[in-house]
Amino acid sequence: MRRRFIDYLIIACKGIAMGAADAVPGVSGGTIAFISGIYEELITTISNIKTSLITVWRKEGFKAFWKAANGSFLLALLTGIIVSFVTFMRLAKYLLEHHPVLIWSFFFGLIVASIYYVARQITRWRILTLVAIIVGALIAYYITTLPSMGNSDNSFFLFFAGAIAICAMILPGIYGSFILLILGAYKTLSDAIHDFDFKRLAIFAVGAVVGLLSFSRILKWLFKNYHNATLALLSGFIVGSLNKVWPWKRVLSWRTDSEGLKVPFKEESVWPTDFNGDPQVLYAIALMLIGFFTILVLERLGSQKNKL
Repeated sequence: MRRRFIDYLIIACKGIAMGAADAVPGVSGGTIAFISGIYEELITTISNIKTSLITVWRKEGFKAFWKAANGSFLLALLTGIIVSFVTFMRLAKYLLEHHPVLIWSFFFGLIVASIYYVARQITRWRILTLVAIIVGALIAYYITTLPSMGNSDNSFFLFFAGAIAICAMILPGIYGSFILLILGAYKTLSDAIHDFDFKRLAIFAVGAVVGLLSFSRILKWLFKNYHNATLALLSGFIVGSLNKVWPWKRVLSWRTDSEGLKVPFKEESVWPTDFNGDPQVLYAIALMLIGFFTILVLERLGSQKNKL
């Protein structure tokens, strides 16, 4: 479908939303992609990245290659993601350190609205659909409660961690950064970035590329053959993820970050009345509503006829 400049600008804005989400540990960029109407196109585009594209370039030229790769879509989306991720990370870090209840409230409202939006796309409800939602919710909830494994510098482990984490990043409701924490690769990767250890970074990146290209093909196949069940499973992932973004938490254990500072690691959700500190209930509810209505805007953008 032919797209106008404004269409790519909107795609870039959705990339900005994805980047902002990925900058927050516990929020999935895949969720934003899903609720903004670009998820299936993103998965299809990634799964179509094959060596045959090089043949297209050689025989038909760069223009044909760019079109076959859906390059304009990827460029617009990646530009938004990168710009947002770089600029929003510092803001997200500040908000998580100084106003955690408020930022989690915003994302909680956003994800609650997204559950309704995603589930509404299921065209036929059957026993398999209901089972898929329950299984997805249980898996996502269980992941949010897992403790971290020990750190490892093994090359194969880093490759494996990269492949698993990138798969989590493109699944709505599952968080790549949290998966890295569970696997015990978060500090190893952080140290590699801090020390400019290009060998470990390259191993991790290769694993991420292999995982992304492989897993995207699986998702594409699932959407093609089990569309409703796949939507239900992803809806369940988002439902189960609510435990992670619940604004009021009690810290059960701590971890040490790459700078040697103690930060919360394992937490449990509590009611505002049991929260150790100012629960900021009114502000929290207001931000939940803002997050909720943000989804309505993204949904409207995602349903425009001339684009996605």
